[in-house]
Amino acid sequence: MLLHLGNDYMIPVKDVVLIADFESTDSDDSRSFLQTAKEEDFIEDFAGDKAKSFIVTDETIYYSPISSKTLRKRMNFVANLNCDC
Repeated sequence: MLLHLGNDYMIPVKDVVLIADFESTDSDDSRSFLQTAKEEDFIEDFAGDKAKSFIVTDETIYYSPISSKTLRKRMNFVANLNCDC
């Protein structure tokens, strides 16, 4: 199953480690983590200056113009598609 990140880009749901909101990255540790990832070319930016969230996988961090809340809802929807409930 795939998670749509915006701008016609999708990643496998199984690869998602974390979905976070940019506005909640007020800590120095979070900013330092993202800065280091940028310097080491681990960031794929699909949002430009309109990033609302970032998605962490084992190998890449993606910037998305879609809110973290919406992405989490999409993840739950995809997970329920596979449920034999």
